Amino acid sequence: MITVWPQYLNKNLTLNEGRKISLEDAVKDPTINDIERALKRLGLKYELEKNKAFPGKWYEKSGRALVEWDKTKLELIREISLKIKEMRN
Repeated sequence: MITVWPQYLNKNLTLNEGRKISLEDAVKDPTINDIERALKRLGLKYELEKNKAFPGKWYEKSGRALVEWDKTKLELIREISLKIKEMRN
């Protein structure tokens, strides 16, 4: 299982603040609900934990997704981000 936090995809964060992908691939202020919709459309098995807080922002319960995925974490995050972009257009 791979853990995906909304912060990994957030265009408004720096790499030091938790973003894992390039600004070009990232999306503006993704929510755990955006991630869930993207995972459903990608047909992936996942589990949501909505009351979890990203370690860098322990005071903000943004939630996280635990996703079954065979490839790298970065590939998964990019796929989710691209799907969110597609859904927002």
